[in-house]
Amino acid sequence: MRMIKPLADLYEQLRRLPGVGSKTALRLAYHIIDKPDDEVKQLVQTLLAAKQQIKLCTVCYNLSDQEICSICSDKTRDEKLICVVEQPQDVMAMERSHGYKGRYHVLHGVLSPLDGVGPDNIRLRELLVRLRISEVREVIVATNSDVEGEATAVYIAQLLKPLGIEVTRIAHGLPVGSDLEFADEMTLARALANRINM
Repeated sequence: MRMIKPLADLYEQLRRLPGVGSKTALRLAYHIIDKPDDEVKQLVQTLLAAKQQIKLCTVCYNLSDQEICSICSDKTRDEKLICVVEQPQDVMAMERSHGYKGRYHVLHGVLSPLDGVGPDNIRLRELLVRLRISEVREVIVATNSDVEGEATAVYIAQLLKPLGIEVTRIAHGLPVGSDLEFADEMTLARALANRINM
């Protein structure tokens, strides 16, 4: 049975969202259709308001509703320590750990030559400018451990070497609570390479 055009259009838009497959998109479309008009209007207004009000912090390029985000304007944070991440959601993940008290720099991507993403397509230039006008002592590179994340981490380390700033990389290895027998070879190799003294 074919869908009526308005439902098919809604389904197609929902299916474009990351992580939303065909079944979920259809379920969401039916859910929205079943909602009262005022709830659907509220959803639409919230989506539009978020799109219009959220901008990039002029310092770190994290998402913000102000010119400078709350992390960059927080005087209690260590401004000599910058953690470089791929996306704004990575800032949220780091913040959930409650273990990092420095500042951030969001690249909004990683180097991926096969996809046409080079150094000029992510916020590397802005990082260099920021480092030249501040007294940063350490940059922690917290990109993902996939091929693109590793390539970006190596590129950043080489880029910053002439500046005399210490560049470190977050450790990768076994997650807490996992069993050795279920770990893949690469994860075990990383865990061994990143071992610490006890």
